[in-house]
Amino acid sequence: MPYLELMVNVQIPNETEFALAFSKIGAQAMNRPEGYISVSITYNKTLSFAGTFEPAFALNVTGLDDLTRATNEKNSAIFSEFFQSTLGIPNDRGYIVFKDAGRAFIGYKGTTWATLLEKMGM
Repeated sequence: MPYLELMVNVQIPNETEFALAFSKIGAQAMNRPEGYISVSITYNKTLSFAGTFEPAFALNVTGLDDLTRATNEKNSAIFSEFFQSTLGIPNDRGYIVFKDAGRAFIGYKGTTWATLLEKMGM
């Protein structure tokens, strides 16, 4: 159930194409079916990083029981490389914040993931 919330200060030529590519990369990186991935992308020309308005990003990754130091390291590299190759934003021009919301704190299908996973025996 990863939710990827990206803010950038560079305009994206084809936002829908980029969003779909970002969704696929997110699914692969987070090892989840793309059907459970949600992405949101915001262009904010006033996003500054290190005191400048050079190309920058801010990414919040909300996950569910799958965020560890090792996976965060791997995903930080994957996302950073993706932003560099698609948007030209260097990996030292933004932060990635990983948050594990916990099963009881993510709603889906009118209930929570805690209830859904319990019903699935997980």
